[in-house]
Amino acid sequence: MWALRRLPNRNLLFFCHYIFLHGQVSYSIPEEMAKGSLVGNIAQDLGLDIERLKSGKARIYTGDSAEYIELNKERGVLLIKERIDREALCGETTPCALHRQILLENPLEFYSITIEITDINDNSPGFKKNEMTFEISESSQTGTRFVLDRAVDNDVGVNDLQNYTLKPTNHFILKSHILPDGSKNVEMVLQTPLDREKQDQISLILTALDGGEPQLSGTMRIIITVLDANDNAPVCSQAVYKASVTENAPKGTTVATVSATDADQGSYGKVTYSISNIVEGGAELFEVDHDDGVVRLLGHVDYERMKKYQIDIQARDAGGLIDSCKVIVDVSDLNDNKPIINIMSKTNAILEDSVSGTVVTIINVQDSDSGDNGKVECSINENIPFTIKSTSNHFYSLVTDSDLDRERDSEYNISVTCSDEGVPSLSSSVTLTLQISDVNDNAPVFERSSYEAYIIENNTPGLSIFTVKARDADWNQNARVSYILEDSSVNGVPVSSYVSVSADSGVIHAVRSFDYEQIKDFQFRVKAQDGGSPPLSSNVTVKIMIQDQNDNAPQVLYPVQTSSSLVAEMVPRSADVGYLVTKVVAVDVDSGQNAWLSYKLQKATDRALFEVGLQNGEIRTIRQVNDKDAVKQRLTVVVEDNGQPSRSATVNVNVAVADSFPEVLSEFTDFTHDKEYNDNLTLYLVLALAVVSFLFITCLVVIISVKIYRWRQSRILYHSNLPVIPYYPPRTLQHVYNYEVCRTTDSRKSDCQFARPCSQNVLIMDPIRVTENTNTEIQSCDSLVPKWFIAESFTFDVLN
Repeated sequence: MWALRRLPNRNLLFFCHYIFLHGQVSYSIPEEMAKGSLVGNIAQDLGLDIERLKSGKARIYTGDSAEYIELNKERGVLLIKERIDREALCGETTPCALHRQILLENPLEFYSITIEITDINDNSPGFKKNEMTFEISESSQTGTRFVLDRAVDNDVGVNDLQNYTLKPTNHFILKSHILPDGSKNVEMVLQTPLDREKQDQISLILTALDGGEPQLSGTMRIIITVLDANDNAPVCSQAVYKASVTENAPKGTTVATVSATDADQGSYGKVTYSISNIVEGGAELFEVDHDDGVVRLLGHVDYERMKKYQIDIQARDAGGLIDSCKVIVDVSDLNDNKPIINIMSKTNAILEDSVSGTVVTIINVQDSDSGDNGKVECSINENIPFTIKSTSNHFYSLVTDSDLDRERDSEYNISVTCSDEGVPSLSSSVTLTLQISDVNDNAPVFERSSYEAYIIENNTPGLSIFTVKARDADWNQNARVSYILEDSSVNGVPVSSYVSVSADSGVIHAVRSFDYEQIKDFQFRVKAQDGGSPPLSSNVTVKIMIQDQNDNAPQVLYPVQTSSSLVAEMVPRSADVGYLVTKVVAVDVDSGQNAWLSYKLQKATDRALFEVGLQNGEIRTIRQVNDKDAVKQRLTVVVEDNGQPSRSATVNVNVAVADSFPEVLSEFTDFTHDKEYNDNLTLYLVLALAVVSFLFITCLVVIISVKIYRWRQSRILYHSNLPVIPYYPPRTLQHVYNYEVCRTTDSRKSDCQFARPCSQNVLIMDPIRVTENTNTEIQSCDSLVPKWFIAESFTFDVLN
């Protein structure tokens, strides 16, 4: 309008035309709507399109008011910009509305928007104070009114405060009045009388409820203190008090205490005491305390002069109400003698296996007083397995009450106390010491349920292996433990030939030197026996584990080294690089790393031609065989284990580089080691020529021998549990090689033998048999296998 006033007069009518072209839209929304909530589609309701809102730069004019509503020109809608609290915006004013204007330019347009904010029940009724207190006398009349604070609810309409409730309603009810301004005034009305002596404080809960959905409420606690009125007289706790006083009791002695209570409070509840009447001569002997009701002696009483006194006591409150009671005082004889304890018979020691009820001591008790002063009761200290019993007048027996256990308590100090029934009671005490004698009722107990010990083989006989230990809870001889090796056998041999046990210390010694290859572990039982009568004992199992030493050298199974025949492996001259010549097979009877074997080529006729696999013992060519290579090749292979220190064995391998048997026979006649072979060299050459002549027959014999051997091996495998696995010749080696270990029943004294079927790649020459057999037959492989051998199967994998 400020801009409008500055325009020239000639344009005034033009702008007024646009200013009055405006509409008015009203919306109604609830308070507390979330930010971004839709109020209404203003473009649709005003008949405007979206482009007009954008081109006219439509905006909401709020003046200085808070911007609760925003205009989304892209959608043409009104949205909630910030949360609207009706109570903060309008208070109790109804209806509550926001009045906004929408302005557009080019041309200028003006629209009015009214947004009514409706109330939701978001405020609970509340009191200004959480608690109200009242002090009401118990003498107040029924119908008395007490005005209570009103609750306030910021909501309006049905969501505003509607009514009140009061709980509990034993004494008070609620009444409300509507004031001229429309508010409700609430009052609390006493409907039943109060009694402070029954309930001196009353707690009520005043609840204010609104009418919203859901309904909300607020509470206030009302504390009512009930004031006292003198409506109760004092009441003595007893109508008659009985007391006794000994003769010659000192002055000031308390005889009795009377007590009266008044249910009132304050001065109405304070009680005072006084003597209203007493027998003749008693006024000078007794008095009562004015405030606490204690009756005391003023003089000396004499049992012979007066045995009983009766005193009347009056109790009075400040309001003049009274009650009375009597105190009867009996004068008793003076208890000036203690009981005397005499030990009639006493036992200093008792066996721990004594049955319950065994008499330990008999005592006699005397008291020279009379009446109750002469009546005596005896007791002993608690938590001991004894009790004292009265056997007859003035005689008592101390007996066992439960089982004894020397291991728990070996000695008891029993305190016997005898007290009379005088007032005050007099007593005497005596202490008895009783020893508990041991009985052999505990067997030795080993420290562990079982033992395991380790010893390295080849030990020195007499070596201490370890110690077993058992304990006995008994004492002296009953606790003296001896260790005994129980009779048993290990592999049919008495265990006493293996170990011994020290009877006193429990130390276990090795009787012999152990061999891991013969026995790896054994177990036996040791008995611990005490020195009681009869003796008690317990057993424990001991397991001895033998640990391996590297005390065995490797044993070569193949090739077999004999002095009566010559074994040579044939390698054709056409063999390529990596050709498998043969495989050295060895075993080590040790275990673990002591049995890990490695193979090395120590000596060779031609080191450039052969190599040995470090782990598998395979002998292979490392270059192409040529015609210049010698026919006879001799290799020395060392087999070494992984023990510390390591042990080794050597084996000689004869290799024939040739394509035919005649060539081998012509060159290998000097490979023998026997002196007899060298002396008959000429004869061997003649026989070699004969072999060449009958080469065809020899081949047939060899083939037939192989067939027969394989058939016999299959029969042996079928009828026996021992595995017999044939050896495959180098040219036909499988991926898995099977070997047999042949040992005598005493493997430590006999050499290992290797049984292997003949093949076309193995040349076996026996010069002795050649000279003795004119038919030049080739020895059958069956003759190489002893009839008493023990076969074991070994499998070696060949890595291609």
